[in-house]
Amino acid sequence: MTIFKGTAQQKFSDDELIQDFPEFSNHYAEVNGVRLHYIDGGSGEAIICLPGWPQTWYSYRNIALEFSKTHRVIVVDIRGMGTSDKPESGYDKKTMAQDINQLIHSLGLKKVAMIGHDIGGMVAMSLAFNHPEVVEKLIVADGLHPNEGIMQMPLLPAPGTFGEKMDANMPYAWWMGFNQVKGLPENILEGRFRFLIDYVFDYVMIDETKMTEKERIIYAEAYSDAESIRASNAWYQAFGQDIEDSKNYQQLQMPVLGIGSNVSHQFMQMSMPYVCQDSHVVALSGGGHYMFEETPEQVVEAIYNFLKS
Repeated sequence: MTIFKGTAQQKFSDDELIQDFPEFSNHYAEVNGVRLHYIDGGSGEAIICLPGWPQTWYSYRNIALEFSKTHRVIVVDIRGMGTSDKPESGYDKKTMAQDINQLIHSLGLKKVAMIGHDIGGMVAMSLAFNHPEVVEKLIVADGLHPNEGIMQMPLLPAPGTFGEKMDANMPYAWWMGFNQVKGLPENILEGRFRFLIDYVFDYVMIDETKMTEKERIIYAEAYSDAESIRASNAWYQAFGQDIEDSKNYQQLQMPVLGIGSNVSHQFMQMSMPYVCQDSHVVALSGGGHYMFEETPEQVVEAIYNFLKS
């Protein structure tokens, strides 16, 4: 099959993709008024994993397969993602955390380890803030809960810093603003999301070849329709409410591991002590934001060491 950059010409179903996760299975749960898709595999203490933008549950493949050797691993398509429901509202992280809280209870679990990447990290942190009784340990990978610091992000890139790759010292995350716009992204990107997928992965990753052609097709198709674009942008459009909610949160008491990429580890080291009483940051300065694909061995080692500590 010939694939042209900027297009996606094949769609993979959850049933097809689960074949890449031996001994995992697809499931669906009705929680908090939405239907969530998740995969489940392995046995032992439970780890719940939440993906970020613009990816789906499939992004945890390297992590899930490794941890399923020693743990029960559950990877969830959060509200608005993949084949989970995409309602008109409820994209503030507090509501999305309640989705996961109810899922945990529906699975008969009492306490879990949480891993969240990107937007998934924001939801995982919100779960820890709002439902600390269900979170044994928290791991956030490039995805701290929104706070007022977001308001200081530059509208324009610093001169000389906006090139083919994100500048680790002066990162310019242009999609933070783009995803605030309602209606226009759907009109521009419907059926053409592969253009954005390729640009973002190539821009943010140090070695973009670590994101395979198959993965690019999977994610381009997952976000190719107007409803999926609208729902995923709503994660960003809820940041204002998330910031307001964060003002009422107390410091987290459970152990928290931050895994920071080349563009975020310094920020995480500065900010995490303010919101976590027991925090540790691992810096993966040799890899970019999509660390599960670019530096999976280092991610797995950091999480294993944290879970065993």
